[in-house]
Amino acid sequence: MSIIAEHGTTLLIIACVFGFFMACGVGANDVANAMGTSVGSQALTIKQAIFIAIILEFAGAYLAGGSVAATIRKGIIDPTMPLLMENPELLVYGMLAALLAAGVWLLIATYFGWPVSTTHSIVGAIVGFAAVGISADAVNWGKVGSIVASWVVSPVLSAILSFMIFISIQKLIINTENPFHNAQRYTPLYMFVVGFMMSMVTFTKGLTHIGLELTTTESFMIAILIGIVVTIAGKIAISRIKEDRQADKDFHFSSVEKIFGILMIFTACSMAFAHGSNDVANAVGPLAAVASIVLSGGEIANQSVMPNWILLLGGIGIIVGLATYGYRVMATIGKNITELTPSRGFAAELSAASIVVFASSTGLPISTTHTLVGAVLGVGLARGIGALNLRVISTIFMSWVITLPAGASLAIVFFYIIRAIFS
Repeated sequence: MSIIAEHGTTLLIIACVFGFFMACGVGANDVANAMGTSVGSQALTIKQAIFIAIILEFAGAYLAGGSVAATIRKGIIDPTMPLLMENPELLVYGMLAALLAAGVWLLIATYFGWPVSTTHSIVGAIVGFAAVGISADAVNWGKVGSIVASWVVSPVLSAILSFMIFISIQKLIINTENPFHNAQRYTPLYMFVVGFMMSMVTFTKGLTHIGLELTTTESFMIAILIGIVVTIAGKIAISRIKEDRQADKDFHFSSVEKIFGILMIFTACSMAFAHGSNDVANAVGPLAAVASIVLSGGEIANQSVMPNWILLLGGIGIIVGLATYGYRVMATIGKNITELTPSRGFAAELSAASIVVFASSTGLPISTTHTLVGAVLGVGLARGIGALNLRVISTIFMSWVITLPAGASLAIVFFYIIRAIFS
């Protein structure tokens, strides 16, 4: 308690710096989930994608990033342990170490263009300092096991779904005698699905945090209405696109892809908002824990109110990371795994969004990064194994495997350094 009283302000300032650093990592690495496919399919330029993401990622993080947050991320640590109750500074040291470790790992991964999971980075860091620095009994190993299982579950489900969506696009539109006519005919159906699924992503992942409590039925009905509105707006936009026979001579589906480009812009905007509202918690959750302990004079609570200034800090950190280093991972997701066009990118983003909605309703722990990479793989497989860059894919998988132990190892080192400094 005396350490909290003596160094509380210093610890809180350090936590803000580390939290901002971690948020920059989220922006630089994880925003590729929302924007990588749109850039890779050339529906958006990198500058346009960054501009859209800056606005909507920040809006999602600040407006819907969480009014109440568990101080211990994802229930990984038992805060009622006697050791922690008697020595709350240990939890503060650990959360500082976790933020710094996850931030450093994300910086390394982003530099090399690896799309890793920010959730797994912070989870690995928390597990590392808790198991070694406090006690192995402090860790909820069942929760850790379910997270490891999600490495397989989320990309596989997303790959299967994106494969099926793209096959349907091929059969209904691309592999027909008149692709442009069939695109005008069938894309309104896809637009309805997009409007519905993206609305459900927003309702299930974001709006509950700003006090708009909707039941599943209410969310479902509102999402249907939004889907209808999107369909109508989409039909109006499609009617203005004219078939360019000259362009189609160079690329047979040029006019068709223009139609799917409209869909991609909408999916990119919606995914950016939902992503910001969800994944900002990876940076501000541990920061909220430190702030709660310091401002209460050393008391550890299971829950704490999320101050607006913390969400603001996280939102700013996300857009700084995105604007400076986000292009590296965008290139990996959008260009290096397989060649993407708007129709392929649309299938991947719709699949990823659908899996996120499914996971939200069932409590399945998944990574948005793994989900979208799996979706891009599924689209590539629909064109044949030769369409995939297996070298890049193997590098991505390897980065996934080492994320948890890398975060844990760094956190252990930082935990002992921080504890030595203040002790």
